[in-house]
Amino acid sequence: MTAPTDAPPWERYPNHPMDEDSVALYEGWLVRELRLPRCRRCNRWHTPPRSLCPFCWSDDLTFTPLSGRGTVHLSMVLHVGPPAPVVEYPYPLVTVELEEQPGLRFTSTVVDGDADPVVIGSAVELVWIDRAGAPFPAFRTTSGGNA
Repeated sequence: MTAPTDAPPWERYPNHPMDEDSVALYEGWLVRELRLPRCRRCNRWHTPPRSLCPFCWSDDLTFTPLSGRGTVHLSMVLHVGPPAPVVEYPYPLVTVELEEQPGLRFTSTVVDGDADPVVIGSAVELVWIDRAGAPFPAFRTTSGGNA
């Protein structure tokens, strides 16, 4: 595990598109927290990060940590892709519906499994892996069955 540094997120994640709406997401990653914007008016999270709530159009947002627990909504395994020093193929991906809110989904790799797709409906939890010297969110299945 890599220790946090004082480097700003755009230096730690140089290959991730980042703007003023998303920089807080990556700041959370640096301290191993999955944070997404949450509206203070309607109390709903949304992704991708934007400066306005897509539900009520309020600009009163705050990045709030999530538990990282959820259920696999989509599962796939990539067998080819562009060369990247931190990606090995086959590369398993999941989109997880997070337990905090129906329809709130986050996509990342899945670890601690084989190269088969994860069963849709499987319970997962957030874990942190090191990727190119920076913390990166990933998921692993839990023994709890369906969430």
